[in-house]
Amino acid sequence: MLVIDGSTLEGGGQLVRAAVTLSAITGQPCRITNIRAGREEPGLRSQHIAAVRAVAGLCGATVSGCTTGSRELTFCPGPLVEGDMRIEVGTAGSIPLVLQAWLPAALMIGGRITIVGGTEVPMSPTIDYTARVLVPFLRRHGAEISLDVIRRGYYPRGGGEVMASARRSRLAPFSPADTRETDNCGIVSCSAGLPGHVADRQADAASSALFQATGIRFPAWKDTRPGPGTGSSVTAWLGWMAGCAIGRRGYPAENVGRDAAFNLLAEHHAGGLVDRYLADQLLIYCARAGGSFTSSTCTLHARTMCWLLGLFGFRIRVTGGEVVTFAAEESA
Repeated sequence: MLVIDGSTLEGGGQLVRAAVTLSAITGQPCRITNIRAGREEPGLRSQHIAAVRAVAGLCGATVSGCTTGSRELTFCPGPLVEGDMRIEVGTAGSIPLVLQAWLPAALMIGGRITIVGGTEVPMSPTIDYTARVLVPFLRRHGAEISLDVIRRGYYPRGGGEVMASARRSRLAPFSPADTRETDNCGIVSCSAGLPGHVADRQADAASSALFQATGIRFPAWKDTRPGPGTGSSVTAWLGWMAGCAIGRRGYPAENVGRDAAFNLLAEHHAGGLVDRYLADQLLIYCARAGGSFTSSTCTLHARTMCWLLGLFGFRIRVTGGEVVTFAAEESA
């Protein structure tokens, strides 16, 4: 059994999610120790438990230690089997992060999942980032994925609902010839429990800032469907890069829109094919499909993924320069 020190490098929930996914994909049982050891509240939280359950549901895994606060988890996968499941995080835990764990394994066998939790959560990509950047990039390389936001759930109330399905797919190798696809751009501005003009003001501010900086007119979509909580967000994307911002009490709507725009522009000007947040999400797919891609930097999350992939027999070569190249190597 592979023993993984969960306090290594980034040492957070990403390591747990990715480890159980790789275990399911490779059939290699693993034990994760020192889970989130350096965090203010160490051990597993509801969001991590939901991710483990989502992956376990695809492979009939035998799991021990999957409880709130647990600092050690054992995951023994069985064969991957297509299924249909429903996962309730139980809090405003991030639906996109649960999907990050489920999707790589689901693309190997096919499956459907409904997740109830948070779609707009601090320290996480928004569901629009997943839908408008990650999923289209994977589709471009052969993945068959559908994603439907039934209801948005804003932090701290949660209660959002997302349905996703994946068909068994063989991804094409990532190519250094891939382009930024600057015609793939847009803004999603959403709110619930707030006056309708909040989403308008967010979108207008983001659109204005982006047009001034790029000369590109970004189409905007607004989602003001009522939900169980109150909140707002903006996601702006250009090619395979995006910027997200979450509204908060007392913070002007215009600032939320500009924050999303400036976050996107910072990534766009830094260079590379994908933004730094997409880079660490793509590593597990690149390791299996082959090829390479570029980003502006190798973040701590990306370093953690490269290290973890190596434990499971996948090698990623990282080379620097004006941009960083991540390239899959043949496994020994």
